[in-house]
Amino acid sequence: MKIVSVILARGGSKGIPNKNIMLIKNKPLIQYSIQASLCSNVDETWVSTDSLEIKNIALDCGAQVLDRPSNLATDTASSEAALLHFSQNIDFDILVFLQPTSPLVLFKDINIGLDLMKEHHYDSLFSVYKEHWIPRWSLNLKPYNWDMKKRPMRQEKDELLVENGALYISTREHLLKTKLRYGGKMGYIEMPLYRSFQIDTYDDIELIKKLL
Repeated sequence: MKIVSVILARGGSKGIPNKNIMLIKNKPLIQYSIQASLCSNVDETWVSTDSLEIKNIALDCGAQVLDRPSNLATDTASSEAALLHFSQNIDFDILVFLQPTSPLVLFKDINIGLDLMKEHHYDSLFSVYKEHWIPRWSLNLKPYNWDMKKRPMRQEKDELLVENGALYISTREHLLKTKLRYGGKMGYIEMPLYRSFQIDTYDDIELIKKLL
C-alpha cells in the first residue's frame, strides 16, 4: 500500500503576500509541514504549486513537486480540484493532505491518523479540536443559538468537534469517487487547541511564532 502526502501551496496569496514561504522563526512556512511529513510514515512527500519560487524551496526542503496548472491556483479554485489533479498524476493508495498554513502539525499526528485509517477501515479522516460551549453572538448582538433568559451552564451543552484544517486523509478510491476530501466512513484525530491555529492574518503569525 502506497501512502503519499501532498501540500497545496499556490503562489498568489493576497491577504499575506508570499504567505506559504514567508519566514517563521527563520524557516519558510511550508518547511514545517514538509518536515512533519518527511518524519512520518508516508512513503512520498509532495508539494503541488504553480510557483517556481515555492517549487525551489520545496525541493530544497526534501519534497517532490507537481507543477499545478494556473487555473487550479486562483482565489476561486477549490482544494478539491487541486487534489483531483494530483490524484490523476501521482500514484497512491492513501493520500495525506496537509496545509502549509498549519505549521504546528506534527509527524505523530500523521502517524496516528494513518493508524486509525488502517484500524477502522475509514474512507477518510480529518483533524479536529474539541470545543466546550461558550456564548456566541451575531454581529448585531443577538445570541447565536442560545437564549439570554435561559443561559445554559457549560456542562449542560455537548462538546463539539471543530475542524482545524491541519490534516486530512483519504483513500484514493474515495477521493476519485466523491471528488471530496472527506465523506464515506469518516473518523477524526484530535489535536490540542494550542496546535490547531492556522495562519490567515498577521495576528496569527505573531501567535504562531510564540507557540513555536
